[in-house]
Amino acid sequence: MFTESIKPFIVMDVLERAIELEREGRSIIHLEIGEPDFPTPERIVASANQALREKDTHYTDSRGTLELRQAISAYYMKNYGVNVDTKNILITMGTSPAMYVILSTLISEPDDEVIIANPCYPCYPNFIRLAGGKPVMVETTPEEGFQLTAEKIVSAITKKTRAVIINSPSNPAGTIIEEEELKKIASIGIPIISDEIYHGLVYGERAHSILEYTNNAFVLNGFSKLFAMTGWRLGYAIVPDSSVRPIHILLQNLFISPNSFVQRAGITALTEKIPEIDEMIKIYNSRREFIMNRLTELGIKIPVEPRGAFYFFINMAHVDKNSYRLAFDLLEQKGLALTPGIDFGSRGEGYMRLSYANSIENISEGLRRLEVYIDRNK
Repeated sequence: MFTESIKPFIVMDVLERAIELEREGRSIIHLEIGEPDFPTPERIVASANQALREKDTHYTDSRGTLELRQAISAYYMKNYGVNVDTKNILITMGTSPAMYVILSTLISEPDDEVIIANPCYPCYPNFIRLAGGKPVMVETTPEEGFQLTAEKIVSAITKKTRAVIINSPSNPAGTIIEEEELKKIASIGIPIISDEIYHGLVYGERAHSILEYTNNAFVLNGFSKLFAMTGWRLGYAIVPDSSVRPIHILLQNLFISPNSFVQRAGITALTEKIPEIDEMIKIYNSRREFIMNRLTELGIKIPVEPRGAFYFFINMAHVDKNSYRLAFDLLEQKGLALTPGIDFGSRGEGYMRLSYANSIENISEGLRRLEVYIDRNK
């Protein structure tokens, strides 16, 4: 059965054990979860409330409302200089459904292959398997920022390759694919699935969309990270002409339509000035810089500086090469919750993901606890 091949999402195991310890009265520092610690901006909340008061609670077009698709089109023109037709934009309940329907249209045979980085977001391989395909995990290096390169993608292509998934800024490393490398990837010629969910959370520059360089691409994006809207479950896919109708049919059958009042909130997020967003980005960056300095003091080197998202992927093999064991020992002994690198693939073994979606005070205390643990386990 397919379900037997699905591996646990280990970060959730860590979180669930951390919650148990908190119930017992333990002090736990949560640096494991990749979720903004800020509330959804009030103007966005007010927009949804207004929609509810107006009884905007019925089915919408299964592709999403035209108004939201128009707002996304304008957003991509403003931020990337890319002209996206509204017919190529499909609204989904978060980016996970978008990933599934995209892969379902690209994979037609059980041995069809999709190239992904190792390490990568843990759900990518499972999405590929769920769609009936085979994940081809290509090992990346710390010096590459754990990002795929065009050269490595080309070396992994076979006659069964149907697509490659890229993620910039990335989870787990927070690194960015540089523009020149992105251009090279775009020129390879195979369909590219670009997970752009962390766009906007970039420090000192901007991330580039794959759509700036090719039309042979599928883009995943949404509102969870930049707009602190994880619980709202609102995402979207931008897809080539040939895939619009097949994906539309899947959305009709699997999901009926996205939530109506949530889409109203999405329009507000994209079209109105939301001052909290700039403040959140500023705070994230100050946390990032603080962690960079503290990791240097702890003797932990980061070959490629994370310049996006809210993650560090740190090498802890000198303390314990078994990241799963280390994660739960840190949790039990020091009340520090981190995500073990093995959650992201075999190449992540020996590493730990540290999320800075928490206050600077908690981050400081968490790193203090980490320092004590390292000192006692030298």
